Amino acid sequence: MDPESTQLQQAQIVAILGPDPAPFETLISHLMSASNEQRSHAELLFNLCKQSDPNSLSLKLAHLLQFSPHLEARAMAAILLRKQLTRDDSYLWPRLSASTQSSLKSILLGCIQREDAKTISKKLCDTVSELASSILPENGWPELLPFMFQCVTSDSEKLQEAAFLIFAQLAQYIGETLVPHIKHLHSVFLQCLTSSSSSDVKIAALSAAINFIQCLSSSADRDRFQDLLPMMMRTLTEALNCRQEATAQEALELLIELAGTEPRFLRRQLVDVVGSMLQIAEAESLEEGTRHLAVEFVITLAEARERAPGMMRKLPQFISRLFAILMKMLLDIEDDPAWHSADTEDEDAGESSNYSVGQECLDRLAISLGGNTIVPVASELLPAYLVAPEWQKHHAALIALAQIAEGCSKVMIKNLEQVVTMVLNSFQDPHPRVRWAAINAIGQLSTDLGPDLQVQYHQRVLPALAASMDDFQNPRVQAHAASAVLNFSENCTPDILTPYLDGIVSKLLVLLQNGKQMVQEGALTALASVADSSQEHFQKYYDAVMPYLKAILVNATDKSNRMLRAKAMECISLVGMAVGKEKFRDDAKQVMEVLMSLQGAQMETDDPTTSYMLQAWARLCKCLGQDFLPYMSVVMPPLLQSAQLKPDVTITSADSDNEIEESDDDSMETITLGDKRIGIKTSVLEEKATACNMLCCYADELKEGFFPWIDQVAPTLVPLLKFYFHEEVRKAAVSAMPELLRSAKLAVEKGLAQGRNESYIKQLSDYIVPALVEALHKEPDTEICGSMLDALNECLQISGRLLDESQVRSIVDEIKQVITASSSRKRERAERTKAEDFDAEEGELLKEENEQEEEVFDQVGEILGTLIKTFKASFLPFFDELASYLTPMWGKDKTAEERRIAICIFDDVAEQCREAALKYYDTYLPFLLEACNDENSDVRQAAVYGLGVCAEFGGAAFKPLVGEALSRLNVVIQHPNALQPDNVMAYDNAVSALGKICQFHRDSIDSAQVVPAWLGCLPIKGDLIEAKAVHDQLCSMVEMSDRELLGPNNQYLPKIVAVFAEVLLAGKDLATEQTISRMINLLRQLQQTLPPSTLASTWSSLQPQQQLALQSILSS
Repeated sequence: MDPESTQLQQAQIVAILGPDPAPFETLISHLMSASNEQRSHAELLFNLCKQSDPNSLSLKLAHLLQFSPHLEARAMAAILLRKQLTRDDSYLWPRLSASTQSSLKSILLGCIQREDAKTISKKLCDTVSELASSILPENGWPELLPFMFQCVTSDSEKLQEAAFLIFAQLAQYIGETLVPHIKHLHSVFLQCLTSSSSSDVKIAALSAAINFIQCLSSSADRDRFQDLLPMMMRTLTEALNCRQEATAQEALELLIELAGTEPRFLRRQLVDVVGSMLQIAEAESLEEGTRHLAVEFVITLAEARERAPGMMRKLPQFISRLFAILMKMLLDIEDDPAWHSADTEDEDAGESSNYSVGQECLDRLAISLGGNTIVPVASELLPAYLVAPEWQKHHAALIALAQIAEGCSKVMIKNLEQVVTMVLNSFQDPHPRVRWAAINAIGQLSTDLGPDLQVQYHQRVLPALAASMDDFQNPRVQAHAASAVLNFSENCTPDILTPYLDGIVSKLLVLLQNGKQMVQEGALTALASVADSSQEHFQKYYDAVMPYLKAILVNATDKSNRMLRAKAMECISLVGMAVGKEKFRDDAKQVMEVLMSLQGAQMETDDPTTSYMLQAWARLCKCLGQDFLPYMSVVMPPLLQSAQLKPDVTITSADSDNEIEESDDDSMETITLGDKRIGIKTSVLEEKATACNMLCCYADELKEGFFPWIDQVAPTLVPLLKFYFHEEVRKAAVSAMPELLRSAKLAVEKGLAQGRNESYIKQLSDYIVPALVEALHKEPDTEICGSMLDALNECLQISGRLLDESQVRSIVDEIKQVITASSSRKRERAERTKAEDFDAEEGELLKEENEQEEEVFDQVGEILGTLIKTFKASFLPFFDELASYLTPMWGKDKTAEERRIAICIFDDVAEQCREAALKYYDTYLPFLLEACNDENSDVRQAAVYGLGVCAEFGGAAFKPLVGEALSRLNVVIQHPNALQPDNVMAYDNAVSALGKICQFHRDSIDSAQVVPAWLGCLPIKGDLIEAKAVHDQLCSMVEMSDRELLGPNNQYLPKIVAVFAEVLLAGKDLATEQTISRMINLLRQLQQTLPPSTLASTWSSLQPQQQLALQSILSS
């Protein structure tokens, strides 16, 4: 900047901060200017003033706040002061002199007393609260609380309201500073809510009381405020009686917040509170907005599962009242002609806001309370609606059924007959919108109650849908029937679908030629899904269907047909995958030519083609396999571009007045994080997620063929492991990690890596593995944590010993973290079971949540197993560190799955580390022996397997335990149900362990008893891995003419021959090829060396078909 303009600026600043108020007032008015240029110049000057003389600037703002006659200027001064006193980058307070600080504090309190304009008063309260939340905890404003208590007890309503507004904010920001004043605050709240005549003061007091209750950590403290609850409710009802609905709505919003965060505070007076809310929801004289908030309050309580589990199920009479209210809301629908003539399926003309609130709340209510509570209520009301004369009631019943299906699925599956009959009867309803709703219900039920619905009712549902496709008078009904075929077939096996294909495919082909685009689109989606579900059975329709699909692809070129063409792409690629490469190959070439030409064309940002095209390419790749490689250079550049899309984000402050335009735009989604509100364009995110999924598909399908793209794909996807705007993007990035490593490893092994060697794999692994570990550390979603652990395990299996010690260290630290986090989540759930209203249904839900937790433990066990197999004894120092995390998993109080995982980890250590693991035997073998007789068969299997490993590698360390081990194994083997499917794996592993004791500890056992007992258990047929090892051991013992095995006078020979016979007849399942040929040689030797009489008696002990089969094997 040249010296002249710097001088000019200096002069301006001196003038602005000088004694004449005019330049400063001009600056403030320019800060509010509509002209960007004027405003940004003013901002620059304001910031320079702040840097050069913060004291003068603050006092100037305070002066304006006190004396300016202009509302806007006073408002702006309050806002600017608040911004300077907020603890963020622009925090000015510490830079101000003590005298300025003191002046500001007293001016602010003075203004609160003098200011009469309501809007400015509120802004002043914000400024005071902001400053107080920074300096009050350090006792930097001792005058403030006495001033506020004085205001509250004064007779000025303005001051009472101001004090409560500040209390409300302080309770939110620094509640702990107010707790010492709990008694005083309680009496102040009570006094005001009981006797104030001003609704504004009452709302402010309500807000302060609710915020304060939420900031109290002890329930005893919260309970001191129970007596305020009737007054809080009275504030609401009085406002309604005085027709002050805006006030009532403010009160409702505050109470909803309380219901969400402290539902148990309401428990003692629940009946009164919920009763009042339902009365409001039922009052037709009130505004819709008020009634919707009352409904929202009750639904919020029902959803407060973590904080008050089971509480609302204790009020069945209220649930049926609420259900009736929601059903009534669904009646608010008109038969708008626009609905019938619509061009797209999402046109919902005639539906009111009542209708959509009713719809959404039924879904939420069912999910939060579950089927045992909702189904009895629904089965009382829905049949009555279905026999009523009005079409709206029929429509409402069917919509309600579809909405509650997800939450009630378990109970509805038990009553499928009633449910399906109820819906299918309405397929004949005279009113097209009711028929549409019936089809809609079948579609939803196919998703929520599948595959049971498909298996039991296909013979009624599919013909009904096919008939609805003939409703040419009502294209909406036709199109919806096609969409429902999609829902039905998604949960369907080919054997169910195949018998109906002739009828369905021919109808869909008729619809494809329909003039109405919506019907064509529906038919394409249905065809795609039918092909996908019937797979090779679709081949017989291919020649009839494909020409139509190609025609649409080539001809649907104008803007109005974009979606049609996109759906044709989807359909062609799914049909191609279903019928396979041979059938599809010739058409595939043509289709790819069309896609390549489209790929080159410029598309508008909202064009659906891009996303559909990305998916179609990936399906073509899956269908064609390595034949697809030549097209990769066309496909990859735009795919990478889509995967690298930046999210389109707008950020505003959560409490700002200029909220992001709450338009009905589905393409924007808003989330609130702390004090920021973030708006994100979802279409961009969806395209990005699709692209990431497709990259993963290509790597998975093409394996080493994907190698040339790794250098571009890895840096694109690795950062997306922490892409918190969209779960699908993270999931795709996670799944791709092992695929990229595998592709690199295969390419290097097969010499296709453009001259690169193992150091490239190490480089890639060094990039991917730490990134996965770090992402895992920050991942908020339990399910994605599970996927990350799974992907990490696969990466470790591929990279193996390429990992260095610091990477192993970080993985081990992360495992500690995962186990700790999981345990604390379990503890929180255990706390929930102590709630007063906890019931069986909550118990079920809790069990499901804990099962997801076990997935995480399972993955941890797998990763440790991989590390132990990879690094063997050099991993043991890490294992020692983890011992304190793993040992509790052996506890009797832990789930069977946790115990099994803990045992498997020890089994891996004993097997992989052999003598280095002997030092652990004293600690773990007592556990292992006890677990051999656990009531859970998976735990038994892991334990007896471990005994076998210790018998094999334990030598002298195992010897003292042989007797105990034998008796434990005997219990498993002799159990009357040992060979039932649930137990056979444990039995087979016990037999294998017994064999190892015979082999490695012969001198410690009564071998004349034990060896024949072991032979008596053979062959084993459940655990095929153990079977191969055990039958190989048997062979070796026969080859060595083991005395105890053959028995005195070879008396066990017939049994041995019978075992061989059974193993040989089973083909390759029970023995390796090598073992099989050894067995055949042994049998031939026996034929030649045994005396004829022994041979004859041995053969005669076999069953006739065994004799025949053996003879043909031996003679061949």
